[in-house]
Order: sequence, then C-alpha cells, then structure tokens
Amino acid sequence: MKKERLTARQLEFLRLLLQYRRKEGIPPTVREMREYGGFSSTRSVLQFLDALEKAGYIRRGHGARNVRIVKVPLDADLEGRVETVPIPLIGTVAAGSPILAEENVEAQILVSKSLARGPHTYFLLRVQGDSMNRAGINNGDLVLVRQQQTAENGEKVVALIDDKATVKELHVSRDAVVLHPRSSNKKHKPIILQRDVLIQGVVIATIPNQEGES
Repeated sequence: MKKERLTARQLEFLRLLLQYRRKEGIPPTVREMREYGGFSSTRSVLQFLDALEKAGYIRRGHGARNVRIVKVPLDADLEGRVETVPIPLIGTVAAGSPILAEENVEAQILVSKSLARGPHTYFLLRVQGDSMNRAGINNGDLVLVRQQQTAENGEKVVALIDDKATVKELHVSRDAVVLHPRSSNKKHKPIILQRDVLIQGVVIATIPNQEGES
C-alpha cells in the first residue's frame, strides 16, 4: 500500500491538533480549532480534517469533540519541540484605543520563537484587500508585526489612519510621509501624510491565507 504523505500545511494542522490536545486534555471543536489556528473560516478547518481522515491520521465520531488522532508521521517533528509563543491577532481597531488593547484582540496564535524573537512585542494582523499583492501580501494573509513607532525608508509598516490599521511601504521625506501601495490594482494610490504618522510596527513575516487549502 502506498504511503500517504501530508502537505506542509496538513502537517502543521496535525501539529496544532496535537498541541491543543496536550494543552487542554481534550480534542478541540471545529470552532475552537479555527480560533486556535487563526483560520479565517470553519470550512478551512473541515477541509484539513477531511484530508487527515482520508490519509488515515485521524478518525471522527459523533459529537462536537469527535477527533481522535490515530497515528503521526514518524519523520515529522510534531511534538512541539519547536518553541512557540502566543501572539495576539488584531481585529478591528477600536477608536482611540492602543492597537494591542484587549478589545482589539480576536485570538492568540502560536508563533515560532525563531520568528517572534524577544525582547520585542509582536502582533498579527489579517490583511484585507490587494494593495500589497506585489510585495507578496495578499487578501486574507496574516502579517507578523514587530511593534515599534519608527521605521526605515522602504520597510513595510502597519500605520493607523482614522483608527484603521493599514499595511503599506514607508517612504519619508523632509516634509511628509508617504505610504506606498505595492499593487497590481491601479486603484490603489499613495497616501501622503504629515511626519507624525502613527506607525504601529514593522512587518517581518507573512503567513499565507489558508482558507480553501488542504
């Protein structure tokens, strides 16, 4: 019988399942798994579960907590030996509140410490739209952001404009700050601001949108 091989995304999903089971002592519901893994829909979770069950790694029964892990790949590191740290996923920014205020946080997502290196503070933001698609940041992607109030020319930053977080490329002149889109969509134009623009952090990694992939 041909050995079933999992994709990298499926292996990561299986690792998250194992991690949740060890942490909570029970298997997650679909909704809990969506929040735990930062997935944008329950459909994404169900697709991963379908793929793992078809490959023989899990079995599902009745009830909300119906996932049973029956085997793991022998050559995969799924035991959590890679150190992780919980990073807040920011949703809609509440008017006038700090970006990391409790009311802005949708979930806590585990990120490798090799990406979220101390002693800095980090947050995740889900990108909406295609204004940065030529920079490899697409609609629905998550960006890992190192929180800081300054940035260098050419860096991708998260800035607050009218209490809305936006991801753009920063360019600073003597008199103004320009937030440049990097898009194939010509409707996106540069945003020209005064020098006291509210920079919230610098983008250091992009996590591709997982919806619809398994």
